[in-house]
Amino acid sequence: MDLSGGLPEAGKRKMASYNQVAGTNVERIAGLSDALFAIALTLIVLDIRVPMHQGVATEHDLTTALARLAPRLLTYLLSFMTLGIFWVGQQTHLNHLRRADRHLTWFHLALLATIAVMPFSTGLLAEFITFRTALLLYWFNIFASGIVSFAGIRYAVRAGLVNEGDSEDAFQALERRIVVGQMLYAFGAALCLINTYWSIGFIILVQLNFAVAPHLSRRRARSTPEG
Repeated sequence: MDLSGGLPEAGKRKMASYNQVAGTNVERIAGLSDALFAIALTLIVLDIRVPMHQGVATEHDLTTALARLAPRLLTYLLSFMTLGIFWVGQQTHLNHLRRADRHLTWFHLALLATIAVMPFSTGLLAEFITFRTALLLYWFNIFASGIVSFAGIRYAVRAGLVNEGDSEDAFQALERRIVVGQMLYAFGAALCLINTYWSIGFIILVQLNFAVAPHLSRRRARSTPEG
C-alpha cells in the first residue's frame, strides 16, 4: 500500500533532503559567531562604570572609588581573554571546514548559547568575587563552552566536513588544546577551596600561556643558532 498519498516524486525527494541542505554555509555561521562574540565582549565591559561624581570631592575619594572597581577590572580581563581564546578556536575550526551541515550548525549555535551567558557569569563573579559559588558558576560556563566546542570538532571530522590535507591534524591539535585547557581550568577552579583569587590568578596565567607563550617560544626557537 502506498502511504505517500500520491505526492509527486520530486516532492518526496525535496522533503527527504532537507537535512542534507540545511545549515551548509560556513560563512553564515562565522558571521553570526562574530556578531555574538562582539556583543559579549562589549557587554562585559559595561559593568565597569565611571564613579559617580557625588561623594567624590578629593583625589583620595576618587582613588578609593577606582580601587573599588578592581574586582570588575579583574573579571573583565579574565572574561575578555576567555572570549578571545574561544573565538580564535572557533575561527580555526571554521577555517578548516569545506562545508557545514545542520548538525554542525547546531553545535555552533550551542557554543554561542554558552558564550551569550558569559556576561552574566562575569557580572556575577565581579559582584561576588570572594564567593566560591560565583567562581564555580563562572568555571562551569567555561567548561560548557569547551565541551560543546570539542563535540563540534569531533563531529566535523567524523562527518567528513573538513578540508582535505592537514585539516584533520589541525582538528586533532584543537582537541588537544581544549582537553589540556579544560584540565587546567578545572584545577584553577579547585583552587577556590583555598581562595577565589588564587583561582582567578591561575586561570589568567593559563590564558596568557595560550595567548602568548607559544608565540614567544617560537621566536626563541628561531633566534637560537642551529647546532
